[in-house]
Amino acid sequence: MERRLMQVFDGHNDVLSRLCGTSADPVADFDRPIGHVNRPAARAGGLAGGFFALYSAAAKGAFDFSVFDNGMSELPLPPAMPAAAALEPVIAQAGIAQKLHAAGQIEICTTAAQLGRAFVGDPLVCVLHLEGADCIGPELWELDALYAMGLRSLGPVWSRPTIFGEGVPFLHGGDGDTGAGLTALGRALVARCKDMGIMVDTSHLNVKGFWDVADAGIPLVATHSNACAVSLNARNLTDDQLRAIGQTGGMAGLNFATLFLSDTGWTRGHATLDDCLRQLDHMIDLAGEDHVGLGSDFDGAPMPQGLADAGELPNLISAMRAHGYGEALIAKLSHENWLGFLSRHLN
Repeated sequence: MERRLMQVFDGHNDVLSRLCGTSADPVADFDRPIGHVNRPAARAGGLAGGFFALYSAAAKGAFDFSVFDNGMSELPLPPAMPAAAALEPVIAQAGIAQKLHAAGQIEICTTAAQLGRAFVGDPLVCVLHLEGADCIGPELWELDALYAMGLRSLGPVWSRPTIFGEGVPFLHGGDGDTGAGLTALGRALVARCKDMGIMVDTSHLNVKGFWDVADAGIPLVATHSNACAVSLNARNLTDDQLRAIGQTGGMAGLNFATLFLSDTGWTRGHATLDDCLRQLDHMIDLAGEDHVGLGSDFDGAPMPQGLADAGELPNLISAMRAHGYGEALIAKLSHENWLGFLSRHLN
C-alpha cells in the first residue's frame, strides 16, 4: 500500500523576495517550476504552507548564494538601512502576496480558525512574516499598516542592525553573543507585538536580544535556526536558548541552509540529509519533541543534497523514518507542532 504524502508546514521561506526581485508576472511564475517554492514543487513535496517572509532587500534581483562559496569565517554585513528605503520592497512583496491570494494560489491566514481550515485546502497556507523590522519607524505606525495587510509574525532584525536591536553576523566558529541587546525601542516593539498578537521571531537576533525577548514573557520562537552544539555558527542557537524555547512553549525550526547545518556546509557548501538529522536530534533533545519543526529558508539560502526544492521534502521525511523516528514524531516535526503553536497564539 502506498504511503500517504506527509504534509509540511514550513517555518520560513523567501519566495516573495525571489518573485519581487526576478518576476514580471509573479502569479504566472508561482505556477511554474522556478526556485525552491512554487505550486508544482509544493504539490509534489507535500508543502501545505508556512511563514512567507517579507524582506528589505538592498537591491532588486535574485539572491546571490555564491557569496558563501569561499569558506570565509565571517562575511561582512551591510549597514543599517533607512526605513523609507526598507519599506518599498516590503510593501511590494506584501502586494505580491495579495495577488497570489486573489489568484487562489495562497491563502493569507490571520486567525487560528482560518489556518485550520486552510491547511486542508488547496491554496498554500501563508502566515506573513517580517524578516527584519528595518521598515518600521520609532512610532511603530508601519506595524499597524502591515498588520492590516495580514502580518502576524515579525523578527526585530535581519542580520544588519535596526533601531530595535542588533543581528548576528554570518560568522562561523562562534555563537551569537556578538553585541548589545534590544534597544528601548526594541523592547517597545516586542511589547506592542505581544499586545497585537504578532509572533516575535528571534532568528537573526543576537544572544542578548534573545534574552530580552524572553523578558517580555512570551513564547520564544526561532523560525529558522539550528544548534550551535552541532555546528558552531552565530546564526545557530546555544543549548541554553534551545532549552528556553521548550520551557516557554515556543518553537525552533530546522534551517536547511547548508552553511548552518554543518562545518563542511559552511566551508565547502556541501551538506546532507544526515546533517539535518543530526541537527534535529540535538534540537529535540534540548527543546523537546513538541517544540521543534521545520524552517527551510527555501529561496533564501543554498540547500543540502537531497533537498533541492520543496518537491524533495519527501526525501527528508524518508530519512527521518530510516533514522528511527516514528510516524507520530514525524507528523509533529513536519506540521503538527507549528500548527498547534499557531492555534494557541493567533487571535
